[in-house]
Amino acid sequence: MTYHRPVLIALMWALFAETALAQPAPAISAQRLSDITRELASEPYAGRAPGGPGEQKTIDFIVGQFKALGLKPAGDNGGWTQSVPLRRYQTTPGGDYAISVRGQITPLREQTDLRIETQQPVDQVVIKAAPLVFVGYGVSAPERNWDDFKGVDVRGKMLLVLINDPDFEAAADEPVAGKFGGRAATFYGRWVYKYEEAVRRGALGMLIIHETAGAAYGWSTVIAGNNETYDVVRTNPAAEKLKLQGWIQRDQAVELFRKAGLDFEAEKVRARSAAFKPVELKDASFSADYGNEFTMLESRNVVAALPGARRPDETILYAAHWDGFGVGAPDANGAVIRPGAVDDAVGVAGVIETARAFAAGPRPDRTILFAAWTAEERGLLGSEFYAQRNEAALTKMVANYTFDVLQTSGPSRDLVLVGAGQNELEPEVAVIAARYGRTITPDPKPERALFYRADHFSLAKRGVPVMLFMGMGGGADLINGGREAGDRWVEDYTARCYHQTCDRWEPTQNYQGAADDVNLAFEAGRALANSARWPDWNASSEFKPIRAKSAAARR
Repeated sequence: MTYHRPVLIALMWALFAETALAQPAPAISAQRLSDITRELASEPYAGRAPGGPGEQKTIDFIVGQFKALGLKPAGDNGGWTQSVPLRRYQTTPGGDYAISVRGQITPLREQTDLRIETQQPVDQVVIKAAPLVFVGYGVSAPERNWDDFKGVDVRGKMLLVLINDPDFEAAADEPVAGKFGGRAATFYGRWVYKYEEAVRRGALGMLIIHETAGAAYGWSTVIAGNNETYDVVRTNPAAEKLKLQGWIQRDQAVELFRKAGLDFEAEKVRARSAAFKPVELKDASFSADYGNEFTMLESRNVVAALPGARRPDETILYAAHWDGFGVGAPDANGAVIRPGAVDDAVGVAGVIETARAFAAGPRPDRTILFAAWTAEERGLLGSEFYAQRNEAALTKMVANYTFDVLQTSGPSRDLVLVGAGQNELEPEVAVIAARYGRTITPDPKPERALFYRADHFSLAKRGVPVMLFMGMGGGADLINGGREAGDRWVEDYTARCYHQTCDRWEPTQNYQGAADDVNLAFEAGRALANSARWPDWNASSEFKPIRAKSAAARR
């Protein structure tokens, strides 16, 4: 009998795992997860904003936990932390924005018609009558035989681009169908990619046309940051960031296209064809004049290690982000602190408890790293900074397990897997889950692009196989209440408490489901740490070619 590669991997892993897990694993404690979450989400931590009043206390707590477990510091200069220089940008209210078509000028209202930001250290941004070019989905993907730019020179121009990727709205019988994973989101659909591609093309700026379905969130989410953004400090931000980037409301885009003699819906359909070419909107231009405030702040990642006994240069990383949204406007009850209990104090607790489990057993062959990132909520910046400065070491990183928003509604029969189908870590976890009578359920709504919205992505886009443990992927099949109860927890948390003042520790929360999920990651990583295996990305993943470039380092 001939087995396909994923099946063969699962069978081999099952045989290996049974041997590797013959001894009972140190338990991941639901009570300790709860206790750590309660501490980090308490009032003295002030919502854990980077550079805020709670940062030092947060850092001290995490370092203290790692020290007590006997880990080694793995930060800057032999210390426990890595300094992460950040720059905060704030678009000054009261700017002037306008579109001109054939001499007819239409003023645009900030936060209502468009949302603007500039991540360059300049006090004033002035753009006068920049040509407007529609570039479809703004995708250049040679491996998929796709190029929306077709060699058109967009230097010095304002680009209009659709959110998501060409597959998102494609009918089953369209030629594009399946090139970008169907409804499941790809990195090409993310706004981060689109901005980066515009920079590579030398564009002046980019406006993403907001549509709720494609973005997976409404306009209120787009403007929630009140034009405040963060970035890591860059050597040459003028070369690495657009002069202007942001979003424009769909209705405004439709009207703009109409005035320029184009049908927006027809252009959207054309953009789903590989033959699409950029369209310059005739006699149309964009102008802007606004202030841009910028300040510097220093924040820190916390990084610790359990050195490997036999192959210390080969690493497995467990990580979560320590930062939250700090203090904001008062809610209906006057509360101003956004505690970030589920997002992501419990994730940090998961990292600490995983470290405890490893420290209690024999030293593994490979090194285990433990990280608590800063500035995830500002754009995955802490993990991005770490990845930028450890490019060479990442070629020998075996895997990363990231905890972000673990569910607190009790044990479940399954693990809902965000990013299912990406790599060879999944069958390994599935085998371990089966030992506990659990199954793996793929994310039921992959079009929401959650796989590209957490810190593991900073490592994935550099080729490291990753696995995200996230309770927001879909409702788990709870022991108490089934899938319906799991969906209800997700809906209630995301609608009511996500990034809000009510994301706090409660005595009624049940951390056993979170502990069970963390235990799966621990056991999977422990087995890998005592093997010589190098899990890879699946052939369909956009990250497989990236990993392949560094294959020689792992021979």
